[in-house]
Amino acid sequence: MSDSSPYKGLTIAEITTRLGLQEGDWTPYGTTKAKVHLDVLKKYPPRGKLILVSAITPTPAGEGKTTTTIGLGQGLQQLGESVCIALREPSLGPCLGMKGGATGGGLSQVHPAEEINLHFTGDFHAVTSAHNLLAALLDNRIYRQEEVAIDPRRITWKRVMDMNDRALRNIIVGLGGVLQGVPRESGFDITAASEIMAILCLAKDYDDLKSRLARILVAFTYKGDPVTADSLNATGALAALLKDALMPNLVQTTEGVPAFIHGGPFANIAHGCNSVIATKMALGLADWAITEAGFGFDLGAEKFFDIKCRSAGLDTAAVVLVATCRALKMHGGVPRSKLDDKNTDALQKGLANLDKHVENIHKFCEPPVVCLNRFTSDHDEEIELIRHHCQNTLGVPFAVSNHFEEGGKGAEELAQAVIKHAEKVSSPFRPLYDWQEDVKTKIWKVANGMYGADNIVYTQKAERDLKSIQQLGYDKLPVCIAKTQQSLSDDPKLLGRPTGFTVTVREIIISAGAGFLVPITGDIMRMPGLPKTPQAEHIDVVDGIITGVK
Repeated sequence: MSDSSPYKGLTIAEITTRLGLQEGDWTPYGTTKAKVHLDVLKKYPPRGKLILVSAITPTPAGEGKTTTTIGLGQGLQQLGESVCIALREPSLGPCLGMKGGATGGGLSQVHPAEEINLHFTGDFHAVTSAHNLLAALLDNRIYRQEEVAIDPRRITWKRVMDMNDRALRNIIVGLGGVLQGVPRESGFDITAASEIMAILCLAKDYDDLKSRLARILVAFTYKGDPVTADSLNATGALAALLKDALMPNLVQTTEGVPAFIHGGPFANIAHGCNSVIATKMALGLADWAITEAGFGFDLGAEKFFDIKCRSAGLDTAAVVLVATCRALKMHGGVPRSKLDDKNTDALQKGLANLDKHVENIHKFCEPPVVCLNRFTSDHDEEIELIRHHCQNTLGVPFAVSNHFEEGGKGAEELAQAVIKHAEKVSSPFRPLYDWQEDVKTKIWKVANGMYGADNIVYTQKAERDLKSIQQLGYDKLPVCIAKTQQSLSDDPKLLGRPTGFTVTVREIIISAGAGFLVPITGDIMRMPGLPKTPQAEHIDVVDGIITGVK
């Protein structure tokens, strides 16, 4: 493996030594990356405190959750604490599309940044290959019509690729005549939305991985019987393709803090958390484990608690809620071109969005710490307004973090607030709903409790899906709602803290292997499109160094 990044930090051997790992615990990928073996979970059981980093409803560019997670880790290290970070792997979709990479920024990054943002250790490719192998085996079974007759009109398994490509959302496969397959409608999702990605992130070991893979529902027969990956004899091959991908990737931050980067589901179309295995490894190897959940608290963090923590037996000692002056002013009605301008009136109005997210954290009975991720364009008067609101109106601790420009030193105020306010002994969080409740009740509790919806409308297809879910016995699974990240509602144009709105559920996908149901709301797509000027147009290789990856 090559290491093209200009960053020159510690070697991966030095990072493993910092964690107390032995030579046989890991396999190097070049000099700056490693795969850590699953045996480490048994050697070092979880012992640390888990801190979740989430955010208010973000601007399209994001509010710096990843940068804040890295900065907090470095801030804790500056204070002499033992710390390890656990993050998701970046997808090529946003990296080459609109949002850019996901390795942090400034003096709070994970390295080698360019490699992590692009191909890294090949985990995304492994998930893509496994997913599409299952699609190929399914189409081969339909073509040959062996054993049971699969209904080509009731195929639930699309193909995936790790790229934003709206042209592939809806396609027809099997064209070309009798020897080319059976023509049918299909399409592509992005790899981050693959159920196999979710399975990789929720599996606790190889046996659990295979059990989950076997349960994947891909189609129905003409008689209405479910067709699973196991019935296609696919489980073994899928597991083989994912063998190395199940091992977490170890790298480092700008200041040499160990960081696991593993798994990459989006929070708007999947469950938005890094792998359970990586999180537990971080908890076993350090006193503090810092992780993040995608987009706002209403999306990734809700799923972090109701799906990841419930299924893996995890709990947090505190939640850090990231806010920015820019996002608050956007929620107060300021256009994107004016977000750097001082506007305390708009910021005051936008605080309603912050209020809702703090309320949401309290619903899980977890202590919140509000972090203002400082930008160079921020105005002191605006920052003090937020501080006063948090301390005097919301009654929650507040810290300003300048980790982008100053690294760990700039995050010491945040690190001290976390140490002071984190639970000394984590008390069990309270889930938003009981898995045993009916599906509509679970969806309602999320839509009403997290988003603030007054009503839910189900399309005819969604109602048919609910009936099928009940008949097949999947109604006791948790819900992983796919919803826009740009609003608390399912309408991206409703900013701030919308009220009196209705959420529309278009369909409900069964992810039996991952162990959850996916209600699709509003106009959300599981295959994003590219913007007018994609980030890919700015990427190049100059003198052997990759440039333009933001």
